[in-house]
Amino acid sequence: MPIIKLTKIERKRFLVLLTCFVIAVGAWLFMALNNKYVYTAKTVLDYQNFPQKKAFHPLQSDTVDLQVEGTGWQLLFARLRINPQSIAISLEKLNNRNFVLFSEQLYNVNRQLETSQKIISVKPDTLYFDFSERRVKRVPVKLRSNLNFARQYGLYDEVQLNPTYVTISGPEREIQKIKEWSTDTLNLKDIQATTTTRVSMERMQMKNVNIFPSSVEVKLPVDEFTEKVIEVPLKIINNKEYYNIKLYPKKVKVILQVALSKYAEVNEEFIDAVVDVNEWKVYQHQRLSVTLNRFPDYCKIVEIKPEKVDFIIEK
Repeated sequence: MPIIKLTKIERKRFLVLLTCFVIAVGAWLFMALNNKYVYTAKTVLDYQNFPQKKAFHPLQSDTVDLQVEGTGWQLLFARLRINPQSIAISLEKLNNRNFVLFSEQLYNVNRQLETSQKIISVKPDTLYFDFSERRVKRVPVKLRSNLNFARQYGLYDEVQLNPTYVTISGPEREIQKIKEWSTDTLNLKDIQATTTTRVSMERMQMKNVNIFPSSVEVKLPVDEFTEKVIEVPLKIINNKEYYNIKLYPKKVKVILQVALSKYAEVNEEFIDAVVDVNEWKVYQHQRLSVTLNRFPDYCKIVEIKPEKVDFIIEK
């Protein structure tokens, strides 16, 4: 294939021609992008000014199509992201009727956009709502958590929530289904000290149900744990025939982990170790298993020695 050889003057002319072409295309593109166009942008509705004495349920999706007038530059960027991401809609008119018209709120909606943009219309233009009597109810808070403690550390008492109850309001048929309300998941790692934090309540899926407060305070009582051995006398249960039963041994060693702050106060009075006569009478076992009927919640069982004991029944 023959190679076209250009002279120095021809190369300069070609470069000038190419530069003019690029400038012309750039100028045309700049002018085109500065023109006004109408494009569609999907956006999410953010309801405001809820009716005070009514519970409502939207009868359509909370996503609408905005017919937006803007420049070609805005159209170009609208392809890359939703613009605007959400718009606020007032529900004040629901005090007198069961629908809201976007055409009545276009002025306020346009104020939420960039100054060079303008919403021409919204599809759908009318939002319809279903109403029912509003009810108020208090439900307990349920903490969702993913806690990871440093070695030898843990909870030595119950987690404290403030408040322990939240107030929910909404349609009676929806409120009746709710027995408790969960928090967002509290994620903490390498915990080694008592921690107090705030966690938000789980986001409500129903727009017609309100919750107060929107967050709770969580206190995690954390301490270092150490091992302790306590000798506990055995008790006999289900001895309805009043057999004379002798146990060997009469006491067992309970090895447990206890928080350092509780170490001194935990003793045999906090623990009930028992054996069940029915193991011999009903199941014909030759040794009786040791179980703990009472044990502090803030302690952790490591081992019971021995786990089974011998016995003699004197008739």
